Amino acid sequence: MALILENVTKRFGDVTAVDGLTLTVGEGTMYGFLGANGAGKTTTFRMILGLLNANEGRITWNNKPIGYETSPEIGYLPEERGLYPKMKVQDQLIFLGQLRGMKKNDAKLSLNKWLERMEISHYANKKVEELSKGNQQKIQVIASLMHNPRLLILDEPFSGLDPVNVEMLKESILEFRNDGATIVFSSHRMDHVEELCEQLSIIHHGKQIVSGTLRDVKRSFGKQNVRIHSDNDLSQLGKISGVTSVAKSIEGAVYQVESEIIADKLLNAALRAGPIRHFAIEEPSLQDIFIEKVGKVHA
Repeated sequence: MALILENVTKRFGDVTAVDGLTLTVGEGTMYGFLGANGAGKTTTFRMILGLLNANEGRITWNNKPIGYETSPEIGYLPEERGLYPKMKVQDQLIFLGQLRGMKKNDAKLSLNKWLERMEISHYANKKVEELSKGNQQKIQVIASLMHNPRLLILDEPFSGLDPVNVEMLKESILEFRNDGATIVFSSHRMDHVEELCEQLSIIHHGKQIVSGTLRDVKRSFGKQNVRIHSDNDLSQLGKISGVTSVAKSIEGAVYQVESEIIADKLLNAALRAGPIRHFAIEEPSLQDIFIEKVGKVHA
């Protein structure tokens, strides 16, 4: 099973929200979708779900267009709150499960399992409006997972969750991935995408400006980071040709360099200044890549 988008474009009047987007997400793959606010991520998700029609291009899931008949196979977590505030948690989850084709008893069994797993069983008979924002997010997460979907669309899934609950949700998402589910999620947190995703796209103003496996995206960036910790004055290192940026810290600095040859020059210059406590060549982070690629489009 695969999710395929082929040259998908969506316009709202004179504004092109998504422009010729092409990607394939295979079975058992977690795909990261990165972009600033207004980049076109949520519009793309809504087209995948059939909530919006594309002006051009084609979207298929398991070689078929997505429609009502595929609804039981799909889980969707919207970025904005989509719960009924006056309904009790249990009643709401049963209702949402039934909309996905579950029988009432099956929905009860599943929601109880997930409420216990998310450590919020004691909220089953509470109204949604009585819960904190973080716990409301956990209810939305359960609603997207409880019918055991094969395609998961998660729009900022970690929003509003504390670090403990973020780890809890990561474990759940990884289980679905390991069980063969196809997962696409957006996040402003580059570290989450870097940790979880095998493939990714960065979109900006609706255009796909980076796409590929995490490894290939990093290799194609053409730069590396050099981390140096030292008590000596290393201010001159930033002036070495081939050093493209410097980020200072309490312990030292991180230098972005164009090649390992420049890294060697940094090491030799740092040693001439005196002893160093730490020297490491690191691959670029997604944060580095995102800032440079989106910045270049802005320029």
